[in-house]
Amino acid sequence: MSAAGTGTPDARPRLRTGPRPLALHLATVASSLLSSSAALPHLRNGSLPWKPHLRDRAEDLRRQIARTDADALAGAVDRAVRRQLDLALTGIERYRHHPYRRDLPDPPVIWTEGASRLLDYGALGSGSGTPVLFVPSLVNRHYILDLSERKSLMRWLAGQGLRPFLIDWGTPGPLERRFTLTDYIAGRLERALAAAVEATGRPVPVVGYCMGGLLAAALAQRRPKEVAGLVLMATPWDFHAEDASLARRAAAFFQPFGPMIEAWGDLPVDALQALFAQLDPLLALKKFSQFARMDPDSRAALAFVALEDWLNDGVPLVAAVARDTLAGWYGRNDTAGGNWLVAGEPVEPARIKVPTLALIPERDRIVPPQSAAALARTIARAQMISPPLGHIGMVVSAGAETGVWRPLADWLTAAG
Repeated sequence: MSAAGTGTPDARPRLRTGPRPLALHLATVASSLLSSSAALPHLRNGSLPWKPHLRDRAEDLRRQIARTDADALAGAVDRAVRRQLDLALTGIERYRHHPYRRDLPDPPVIWTEGASRLLDYGALGSGSGTPVLFVPSLVNRHYILDLSERKSLMRWLAGQGLRPFLIDWGTPGPLERRFTLTDYIAGRLERALAAAVEATGRPVPVVGYCMGGLLAAALAQRRPKEVAGLVLMATPWDFHAEDASLARRAAAFFQPFGPMIEAWGDLPVDALQALFAQLDPLLALKKFSQFARMDPDSRAALAFVALEDWLNDGVPLVAAVARDTLAGWYGRNDTAGGNWLVAGEPVEPARIKVPTLALIPERDRIVPPQSAAALARTIARAQMISPPLGHIGMVVSAGAETGVWRPLADWLTAAG
């Protein structure tokens, strides 16, 4: 089917458990579609509540429906619902059975601690260019930056002559389940930085992606002599900038489960995925319907499965970090309010003096652009670039190389 590094067929492919949480996605797809028939009488008599900006369009639709035969329309809607439901379920089932499996070999590991590793992608290139340390989120696997042979920011940068290091946080074990954000930043991340500095003999720029950007910003404030520059990729800061109510709902999600999470030691992957699903409840319906129409051996289908596998290969969030991020960042907006503490000291971006680049994708639905811009505006002389991409698209889409990879490589080379 495909060359090594982009996925190869498995004689007995394992059945995927995703999209996770599967029951939630199936229920959402079914209820969303089946509600169409139930809504018809209310749409006809005008009793459906509409948002103000949709009322005129809804009234026009109601007038058109009033001129149609009720039974004929109901039958047509029922047939359309059945077709759409079949399409979505077909897409999910084809994904679950698809033979693709990521098989990229890891680069050399130069440092380990607990569940975490530091990967040296410079070994895949010349290994002598500008070093740079990449810090991913704690809730997603690191390999979104090394997704496949065709879509790997790490391998592309190594091919451009840089020496990228990437932290793989790993799956939290007994040690990490006791961690706080201070343990991750003032402990493990600082020691990973020290390993990169020792390996290269010089300070290194640090790039943080999403939540990893917050960790990287705190690191740059704490270790200015070892951090040569800072890049913030889709990094949130003001969690209430564009939709405070949505942020507070995320915090409220944590509260009922607090005692159980403390007992378990982490917030499970499926709970995190359910939280992210709130951003676009119909996303599974849309994307799996689209996947059902693809040739399963096409490049587009392989890219879809590779990304979906990463999305479903999540990492639990340890209890103290879940509490601090959901209740603190999302609920109280501790970051923008100056109340986020690491090792007892507030994280204050105004104290970051190293050269800084903020990559803020215009179409980001996970980190609203205004949330990310709030951080860049607080750092003196921070440069901002806003590619017309989404949160994940900025690293793996067709436009990623032009919109993000190339500007990032140029900036890192100049900073180094």
